[in-house]
Amino acid sequence: MKLFKKKSAAELSPGLVTMQRSCGDGFALPAAVYPCEKELYDRLRCAVPIIDAAIIKIIRLTGGFRVKCSDERYQQELDSFLENVPVGLTGRSVGCFADNFLDSLLTYGSAVGEIVADSGQRRIAGLWNGDISRVRISAGAEPFSRSYTVTAPNGGSRKIAHPERILYSSLTGGNSLLRGLPSLSGILMRIYGCIGQNYDRAGNVRYAVTYKPSGTGGDMMNTRERAQQIAREWADGMKSAKYGQVKDFVAVGDVDIKVIGAENQLFDTNVPVRQLLEQLIAKLSIPPFLLGLSWSSTERMSSQQADILTSELEYYRRLLTPVICDVGNAFLASIGSEASCSVEWDNINLQDETALAEARLKNAQAREIELRLEENE
Repeated sequence: MKLFKKKSAAELSPGLVTMQRSCGDGFALPAAVYPCEKELYDRLRCAVPIIDAAIIKIIRLTGGFRVKCSDERYQQELDSFLENVPVGLTGRSVGCFADNFLDSLLTYGSAVGEIVADSGQRRIAGLWNGDISRVRISAGAEPFSRSYTVTAPNGGSRKIAHPERILYSSLTGGNSLLRGLPSLSGILMRIYGCIGQNYDRAGNVRYAVTYKPSGTGGDMMNTRERAQQIAREWADGMKSAKYGQVKDFVAVGDVDIKVIGAENQLFDTNVPVRQLLEQLIAKLSIPPFLLGLSWSSTERMSSQQADILTSELEYYRRLLTPVICDVGNAFLASIGSEASCSVEWDNINLQDETALAEARLKNAQAREIELRLEENE
């Protein structure tokens, strides 16, 4: 059984493999994601480290998985393929593909990939994670079928010859997880910019050296020369301090040295910064303690936040499961098998297993006590 229907050379020339070579790392995504929007989200992750850290944490916490084949005869061959399938130019394994797919899904709201066939069109050569901003999706000729159009850098476009090889998924509504955050992030970055300017002005200590002549004739005549000499010696002492040398400043007469801006206090930015971070974290749906934010919270609150995060991760797993199954089913079809795949995810954390084990232990102890009471009666 062949995985893909054999096409002529004329039909294959505008196909995905040729498009991959001309478009680089793959292709783009739906009509809801435009290049300017994609660039905005990319810059947002670079400008606000906590957003990038939250997305990476979500990807890692989503956990690993195992793909099971309905026919055990093909299980070992399926495992070998999923562990060693090339992904792009540098990746390997379906887990690497799923991580990149989820990263695009969270950042842009949609993700696309491609199952690349070999030159004979019979086996799978590898997987590609596509550039989401360069694919447009429209309804196909049949119900629930989709047609994909790739836009080239020069502005041209062409339809993908093998839409059955495309792996596509989107969040609810197709909106990015970062939607609504650019405005809040802009305010946050302005606050940080002002903090830097304030430290440049008041935090970087500057000195005012004032020389007051005594009023005698000789002192008044040499005021200019003495002021210049004090300035030279003071500059030499400050310059030596940069290289770890300590020089004392000795002057004759009434010399006053003050720190410029010492009486001014820097603004307290803890409240506005925390308010903005709370909004960001509420949108990202991740507990603050996972990002290193030591906000005051009770143990009960942390447990509830962990439960909310678990439900979010289960949602992302539901989106990834069909994509992973499509890859496994395509491989089984390419080797002539009619079996199907299913995905078994690892436990999100060991706390759930611990709670279940404790519950089983207490139920067993309660049952033992009941049996003893019945025997005594």
